[in-house]
Amino acid sequence: MRDRRANPDALLESINAGNRGKLTVFLGAAAGVGKTYAMLEAAQELLQDGIDVVIGWVETHGRKETEKLTEGIPAIPPNRLTYRGKIFQEMNIDALLARKPAVALVDELAHTNIPGSRHTRRYQDIEELLAAGIHVYTTVNIQHVESLNDYVAKITGIVVKETVPDGFLLKANQIQIIDIPPEQLLQRLKEGKVYIPSQAREAMSKFFRQGNISALREMALRFTAQKVERQLETYMQANAINGPWPAGERVLVCVGPSPFSAQLIRTACRIANGLQTDWIAVNVETPKRFPSSERERDSLSKNLRLAEELGAEIVTVYGQDVAEEVLDIARKRNITQIVIGKPLYPRFQEWMRGSVVDKIIRHSDGISIHVIPGQPQQRERWPKEAAQEQKIDFMAYLAVFSMVALLTWIASWVNPMEDLASVVTSFLLPVLFSAVRWGPGPAIFAACAGVLAFDFFFVPPVMSFTVTDIRYLVTFLIFLLVALLTSAMAGRLKAQAENARQKENQTAALYALSREISAISDLAAILDSLTRKLAETFGAQVVLFLPNASGKLELQSESPVGALAFLDDNERAVLLWGFEHMQIAGRGTDTLGGAKALYYPILSGGSGVGVIGLRLERPDRYFQPDQRRLLEAFVGLAAIAINRIQLEETAKEARVLAESERLHTVLFNSLSHDLRTPLASIIGAVSGLLEQESLFSPDDKKALLQTIQQGANRMNRLVNNLLDMAKLESGIFQKNVQWCDMEDLIGVVIPRMAEPFQGRTVKTDISPGLPLVRADFGLLQQVLVNLTDNAMKYSYKDTPIEITVGRQMDTIEVSVCNEGPAIPEQDVERIFDKFYRLSSPGQVSGTGLGLAICKGIVEAHGGKIWAKNRADGKVCVSFCLPLEEKVPVDVPKGAMEADDE
Repeated sequence: MRDRRANPDALLESINAGNRGKLTVFLGAAAGVGKTYAMLEAAQELLQDGIDVVIGWVETHGRKETEKLTEGIPAIPPNRLTYRGKIFQEMNIDALLARKPAVALVDELAHTNIPGSRHTRRYQDIEELLAAGIHVYTTVNIQHVESLNDYVAKITGIVVKETVPDGFLLKANQIQIIDIPPEQLLQRLKEGKVYIPSQAREAMSKFFRQGNISALREMALRFTAQKVERQLETYMQANAINGPWPAGERVLVCVGPSPFSAQLIRTACRIANGLQTDWIAVNVETPKRFPSSERERDSLSKNLRLAEELGAEIVTVYGQDVAEEVLDIARKRNITQIVIGKPLYPRFQEWMRGSVVDKIIRHSDGISIHVIPGQPQQRERWPKEAAQEQKIDFMAYLAVFSMVALLTWIASWVNPMEDLASVVTSFLLPVLFSAVRWGPGPAIFAACAGVLAFDFFFVPPVMSFTVTDIRYLVTFLIFLLVALLTSAMAGRLKAQAENARQKENQTAALYALSREISAISDLAAILDSLTRKLAETFGAQVVLFLPNASGKLELQSESPVGALAFLDDNERAVLLWGFEHMQIAGRGTDTLGGAKALYYPILSGGSGVGVIGLRLERPDRYFQPDQRRLLEAFVGLAAIAINRIQLEETAKEARVLAESERLHTVLFNSLSHDLRTPLASIIGAVSGLLEQESLFSPDDKKALLQTIQQGANRMNRLVNNLLDMAKLESGIFQKNVQWCDMEDLIGVVIPRMAEPFQGRTVKTDISPGLPLVRADFGLLQQVLVNLTDNAMKYSYKDTPIEITVGRQMDTIEVSVCNEGPAIPEQDVERIFDKFYRLSSPGQVSGTGLGLAICKGIVEAHGGKIWAKNRADGKVCVSFCLPLEEKVPVDVPKGAMEADDE
């Protein structure tokens, strides 16, 4: 028995629905039927009941009776947005969320918001309101439903650009259909109650024709009925109610690989059309019943394609029992009528197999069953061309005969006349082997040959087919039955294993492709991998096209090489149609089915990003249903991969733009402050010396010249930092490596920093006997200058700067410490990023490049740099450089001093 407990997914959906607001949609066939009027009437009734109702957005279109209904309902003032020099009004979603009424009225669900709004579409605004727990009343016309857009365009000749996804509407808690007769709507148009007279006349000549209105009314009613039907199914599943409930008719037809299924499909279609309802075509695959041969798979594919062309929903399920699976689907989908065929099997065959029809009838529980008997000429008649493909393998029969003869000789040689049971059992071996190896035909031949050999050579009287003991006849019969059953089971097991192997290969191919493309960032490599896997999996010629910058399709990949040859002008037209309409087209479909290949559009974000064409090697074959599903998975992976690459490129461009904008801001700030300040002091000092030279004493002149020197040095360090950072990032940074003495390095740097230290005390602690370091002396000076400058900027006034140099294992470690605010833990690593600056007790100048340059230089020497907050309250920035195994005893200092020049 099947588990009839409540569906946990349906229960969870109903529980989650209580945590968000409820959506009520007033749906109309066209403008002017009174959707807004009905919504406002419902709002007035809620107000009378004391419920907090607020108008978020209502468009009355100047209709007096509609405007009157807005009286007394609080309204949220709209936002005013400027776009292209004009002022527009949009719903103020932030004010609504802050006000948080019980019910919000939001008219015109399909509206597109003005650029600058939080969301692009109004239904997204409503989604945010619902998530906040606010109930929403809204209105929409049927022509704005996304899935009906093409049908509306065909009926009215007008393409509606503003649409709402079906999924959003199907999540609505309630859909109220607002409907009036076409004549009444046309009269409202003539009276100017919908549009102004000039617009009304034009609308009546184009969109608002009586036939169009009737068709739109039917679409609105059907859409509402589908929504109610889904609600009923969810309720039944959540409450473990066994269907069907006769709320509406629904038809199910059982489809298999038999040619007889085509008649069942047409019968079900006629019944569904007569009832004006939907219908489902179900194919059940079980271990005992599944298309094992190629002809059966072809026939099943044709039958399912026929059902799809006639408007059925295709469902394929896997299970152990056909009847149970069919009835389970019928109960879940609230099916009221089942169409099933009764093949004309012989009585004994039906008794052995069991009757699916009888079991469905016994357990139907109120479902009407239509049993269509097959005609005698329809008894499993396969197409002639398929039958002709089965060729007799004479070598298999010869091998079987040889095995039986060998077993007979061995049994005769060992003379087992006293134990005939072991002999008859041994003859089962060729049966089992041939069933697994070659199929049922050779297995049956092996069983018959085994019986004859056993009778002739071992059953008294030997060397004769005469049987004197009736018990041997029973043995022969049992042997044949066992042999036939075991051969049938072995053959079925082989078919199941083959089917499982095919599915495993398909799954493995899909998994391999997903892993391969996830590790590749190059679009061309991804597309080549995709086409190669498709060609290997389906045995087809594959071409893949993507649009170029101008929107024209261009070949991106083909497999095997030369596959493009089949793409003539007709095939290109089918390919282009599939891409433009974002629909599957070509061979095996109901759209341009005469094409040589099948064309799948690659969709991403609701738009086409490419198209794949596949041509099977055998022109008389079609893609099977399981192959179509696998192909859809491949195409889905392709869409994800293409979208990922595009998003990565977009993100990269965004990062470059952000970095460029940041660099622009930093440079602007540097030019406006760090360069302008010393430049102003230099200009002031120079102007004073030139214009009023006689007024200054020698000491004053010296002070002015020192000001000029300090400003020039400050500007020089800033420009050097910018240039060094540019060199590091461009990869043109080069080192002049030589043997360096760290004591000499400190001795050179401290005098250079005398002016920035401004009288600060500098304490040095250099371990004696340090080995030389192989590095660029000038670059190490730059590192130490930047570190000491940074320590001075971020330390307390009048506190000393400490420089420590020592050996740690096989490295030389240099530390620059100061007494100042501790570095926040989250910023210890970030201080070495470009343009990153910490807050300081005072005004700190600079671009935030000094430590980044230090990191680049140290790492270029194979070293490491880090920052640390010490327990004694000091902040240290340290770096270490590796030592060479062989260090020279002495190096002339002149080389290093010359380098400092």
